[in-house]
Amino acid sequence: MNNLKNLVYILTCLSFSIIIGAAFYEHLAVWPRAFSAIPASLTMHQGGYGLNAEAFWSIIHPITLALFILTLILFWKTKRRINLLISLLGYLLIIAVTGIYFVPELVAITTTEYATTIDEALTSRGQIWINLSLLRLLLIVGLAVVLFFGLTKSNLKA
Repeated sequence: MNNLKNLVYILTCLSFSIIIGAAFYEHLAVWPRAFSAIPASLTMHQGGYGLNAEAFWSIIHPITLALFILTLILFWKTKRRINLLISLLGYLLIIAVTGIYFVPELVAITTTEYATTIDEALTSRGQIWINLSLLRLLLIVGLAVVLFFGLTKSNLKA
């Protein structure tokens, strides 16, 4: 039973790490180009063949949340609980802020009608979005470190 519980904890760490990897990928490969000369630089997000990152994010977040909740239930009476609670509560806060600010702002920017003239105000909004998103990513990495440190604690009842 302990091996199965540990496997669930490891899967939670893996799922959370996948989120971090995807976010790093977007920050290195997608956003610098997409927000470099808005609106012309947004073509990768527009049209019938535009990038559809939502297909990934709408699957990984529910899976990660479900794993977090299952892991928290399995380790509730252990020393790992605090690591799980800190990581989960931080993650929930980040998801809330993402829903309130990041997604609506991203949609507003990426659905701007195509034009060859650079919109400096919109490009500036894109840069602010990138900077705040990098801060969000650093917070997620910190939460992941807390989550991974939970693996160093006993999984036996406290």
